[in-house]
Amino acid sequence: MAEQEQNTQQELSEILRVRREKLQALKDAGRDPYEITVFEKTYSSEDILSNFETLEGQEVSVAGRIISKRVMGKASFFHIMDGRGKIQIYARRDVMGDDPYAEYKKFDIGDIVGITGEVFKTNAGEISVKAHTVQLLSKSLLPLPEKWHGLKDTDLRYRQRYVDLIVNPEAKNVFYARSKIIKGIRDFLDGKGYIEVETPVLQTSAGGAAARPFVTHHNTLDIDMYLRIATELHLKRLIVGGFERVYEIGRIFRNEGMDPKHNPEFTTVELYQAYTDYEGMMNLCEELFRYCSKQVNDSDVITYQGVEINLGSAWKRMSMNEAVKEYAGVDFAACGSDEQARSLAKEAGIAFEGTPTRGVLLNEAFEQKVEENLIQPTFIYDYPIEVSPLAKKKPGSDWLTERFELFITGRELANAFSELNDPDDQRERFMEQARKRAEGDDEANMMDEDFVTALAYAMPPTGGMGIGVDRMVMLLTDCFSIRDVLLFPTMKPKESK
Repeated sequence: MAEQEQNTQQELSEILRVRREKLQALKDAGRDPYEITVFEKTYSSEDILSNFETLEGQEVSVAGRIISKRVMGKASFFHIMDGRGKIQIYARRDVMGDDPYAEYKKFDIGDIVGITGEVFKTNAGEISVKAHTVQLLSKSLLPLPEKWHGLKDTDLRYRQRYVDLIVNPEAKNVFYARSKIIKGIRDFLDGKGYIEVETPVLQTSAGGAAARPFVTHHNTLDIDMYLRIATELHLKRLIVGGFERVYEIGRIFRNEGMDPKHNPEFTTVELYQAYTDYEGMMNLCEELFRYCSKQVNDSDVITYQGVEINLGSAWKRMSMNEAVKEYAGVDFAACGSDEQARSLAKEAGIAFEGTPTRGVLLNEAFEQKVEENLIQPTFIYDYPIEVSPLAKKKPGSDWLTERFELFITGRELANAFSELNDPDDQRERFMEQARKRAEGDDEANMMDEDFVTALAYAMPPTGGMGIGVDRMVMLLTDCFSIRDVLLFPTMKPKESK
């Protein structure tokens, strides 16, 4: 293995030497490709392949990266890849001229070139461009990894996404789909009368979620500040201010673990609508997912990791307690005390520490026994108050709130409330969160006095929802890991040798 690696390194060193010599020769001849600033493209590969009947016989200008090359003396074929796909180029010495053709033959796979030529179809039936000129626009000094059987190392793919996008076209397709999904979210919400807004990324108090924030320091003000862990509290301030439908698609930062579902930097869409509740958000959520699926997949029935997911039929709705009864066999709603709830939890094999309340145990039972079973779209509603400090209490209940989460493929994709708008209740819940924080829970919400003040000016009944955009993209593009849908996922720096 060591000998093979040494041979590979020697081969790479020789390729680098040869390519740099070619570049120097071009510079010495006054043809430095890096000095070229403009090449006028008239069509993309996709344009030509989709409109061959119209463009056949016409002169076009295309540009892209050489990804394959077959030289056969007086003629040769090569493929270029541009932003929309790839297309074959046919080069002939008697068409290009002796010197230009000889110069072209020196080009390497990976080089960026511009071609002017005529659209035609080969005898084999492949739509191509017969080159009149081939111009080197940028020299590739490093060989593409397909030279060594492709870029298969996932760690290297994430670290060098620019190479991944070159040699793995399916990766690029995911990010085209991501763009369409985000556009779909905007189009859908704009069509419902929502307005898009922007709220601060740097905040003096990190609130709106149970998460550990990233801390930074503002030198001029000489205060610690936080990268936001949610957009919720600022968006609800806007509802107080008179906007009735608002949303924000933005980056969120949480200083927590990393796994196939989590990256410390991720994207959400949060939306808030006055004069509705969490049931209104459920209906909106179903509509939005179906709309985006049709935009990117042209269907509301998709396949995720080999499992068919039907987004088109009515989504299942269960209270958290109903779900725990079904999958864990425990009815926490029937418990008369926290002590009884702890006893039932032990019997059901639900792990916990200390002396948790009935509500905390219900949530633990759900996470341990239920969540992984929710494959088809399922709304789980009526969450305990202990884990829902920003949600309105369920009428007639002293321990549940009007909150739901959406689960598909065993993963949470959305979280929504009937928003708490009682300033006194909100203050009490913030104080309880502050007590937990003082006891060492660094994910507990911080006190936000200004938000309580905003509620004191009166916020109308409001429904709010947050959706993990990355997880939505994962679902709709059949990607298992969040790193596959982030262009530049967070990576630990490699140690220098």
